[in-house]
Amino acid sequence: MAEVRFSVPKQSSAGGADNAVPSVKMLLEDVSVFYGTFRALAGVNMPVYEHHITAIIGPSGCGKSTLIRTLNRMNDTVDGARVEGRVLLDGEDIYAPDVDPAIVRRRVGMVFQKPNPFPKSIFENVAFGIWLYNKRISRSELSDRVEIALKRAALWDEVKDKLKQLGTSLSGGQQQRLCIARAIAVEPEVLLMDEPASALDPISTMKIEELMLDLKRDYTIVIVTHNMQQAARVSDYTAMMMMRPDRAGELIEFDRTEIIFTNPKDKRTADYVSGRFG
Repeated sequence: MAEVRFSVPKQSSAGGADNAVPSVKMLLEDVSVFYGTFRALAGVNMPVYEHHITAIIGPSGCGKSTLIRTLNRMNDTVDGARVEGRVLLDGEDIYAPDVDPAIVRRRVGMVFQKPNPFPKSIFENVAFGIWLYNKRISRSELSDRVEIALKRAALWDEVKDKLKQLGTSLSGGQQQRLCIARAIAVEPEVLLMDEPASALDPISTMKIEELMLDLKRDYTIVIVTHNMQQAARVSDYTAMMMMRPDRAGELIEFDRTEIIFTNPKDKRTADYVSGRFG
């Protein structure tokens, strides 16, 4: 099967004629991921556009989570994992030998499928990362930044009078927004979300989707989702993944979301988004 490659559009300049063309924030170039001898991801080429939401979709086991974890070097924590190819952030390879993974994860934050607040107070959950990167921060500045993060996560009004309560005492939807507040408190540039609403009720899911649409004004967002309606509602671009016969995940199609859902080029994409496959 022919390898899927994507051309990078001309970078836009403020106020210029091409300012409708999105800038590329991250770029995957021939990226493969191995766990020991097993190839989990095969030759992915894909742009991630700045201040847009990119959804990664596809059937279970096709490499979606492996792909998103590659964008902030989370796979480094898995024994035997290695990455081939390049993952560029603002043109710099995040897998270069002189790049500190901790700095990458500060610039590229992540929210996981299951809410995972620390067994600490609401305030401490959000403050932890801020303090980790700036131990000399004053208490007043720390409090201000915690408040800002909770407001941006649309949670402040619900918790401002109980900041000393445990984060685990919140509802599932509130816990997930707390995790989002914790992620954005350190002011990342990219926010990764791996099935952020899969464990939530419909009302909480709606709040998370509204939050994503609001946050993309300040962040570049990449989400993994099995929910086709969610991908269609919130994303600007969609990447369609499939599993090859050798069980390696591959990217078979990438385009604007409306094209993926109304006029895809690959029949497998059409079958998947319409519910005829997967």
